[in-house]
Amino acid sequence: MPEDLYEEIVEVRRRGQRAALATIVARKGSTPRKDPAKMLVYEDGRQSGSIGGGCTEAEVCREALLVMRIEKPKLLTFDLTEDDAEESGLLCGGVMEVYVEPILPDPVLYVFGAGHVGQCVAQVARSIGFKIAVVDDRIKYANPERFPQADTIYVDSWEENFRKLPVNDSSYVLIATRGHNFDLACLRFALHTPAKYIGLLGSRRKTKLLYEALEREGIDPANFERVYAPVGIEIGSETPEEIAISIAAELVAVKKNLQVRPLKESLRYLKPVATIR
Repeated sequence: MPEDLYEEIVEVRRRGQRAALATIVARKGSTPRKDPAKMLVYEDGRQSGSIGGGCTEAEVCREALLVMRIEKPKLLTFDLTEDDAEESGLLCGGVMEVYVEPILPDPVLYVFGAGHVGQCVAQVARSIGFKIAVVDDRIKYANPERFPQADTIYVDSWEENFRKLPVNDSSYVLIATRGHNFDLACLRFALHTPAKYIGLLGSRRKTKLLYEALEREGIDPANFERVYAPVGIEIGSETPEEIAISIAAELVAVKKNLQVRPLKESLRYLKPVATIR
C-alpha cells in the first residue's frame, strides 16, 4: 500500500471521520498480479488508490459506503468478465475477492450528569473502548479528580454546554442528571442530534412524564423510539456499580448492532457434546 494511503488513514482517524479500506485478498486466474492492491473510500464517495478500475471498482465503492453504515466488514467475490479481468490483472478472467473493512471514529460516550452513576459508567465504559466526555454544570462534581478517565469535561450552564458538544452519529449519550428539569433539557437536546444511542436513567414513570412534556412542546412521539429507557439490561441492578455494568452491556450491544437476550436463553440452543456420569 502506498505510504500516502497510510497517511490518509491516520488523518481520517485523527479527524474522527469514517472511511472504508478495500483490499484485494485473492485472485484466481492465469496471471495474477502480486501487489496487494488497496483503495480507500470516503463517506462522500471519494476514493484514493485503486483496485483496478472498471465496474468492479464502482461496485466496491458502493459496498464500502454500506460497510461504513453497518460498521461491519464484508468479503466480496467477483466473477470477472474478460474486460474486468484485464483491468484487474487477470488476462483470462477468473475470480477476485475483495475485503472491505470500515475505518470508524472511536465511539464517544457523553455522560450527562457527574453523579455517582455517571462516575461508575465513565469508568466501565472507558475500559471497553469508549472515549468519555462528562457534561455537568457543577465544577465540584465534573472535574479531573472525580473523572480521571474522561477525555473531555464540559462544565458550564446546560445551554452553553449543549452549544459546545460535537455530538454526531457515532456518539452515545447517557442522561443521568440530578433532577427532572435537567433530564428534560438534556433529552430535548439529545433528540435533536443524530446520536447513535440515547440512554435515560430513571423509572418508567419519570420517562413517561418527560415524554409527555416534550410532546406538549411539539416533539413527534415517534422520536422517543430512539431512547433506551429505562436504560440498561435487566440484571437486577441496585448500586451505582451494578447499574454501570448494566448500561455498559447495553452500550456494547448497540455498538455491535445486536439484539440482546440473556446468555441462559441463548445456551438452551447449544447441544451438549458429551454426558459425564
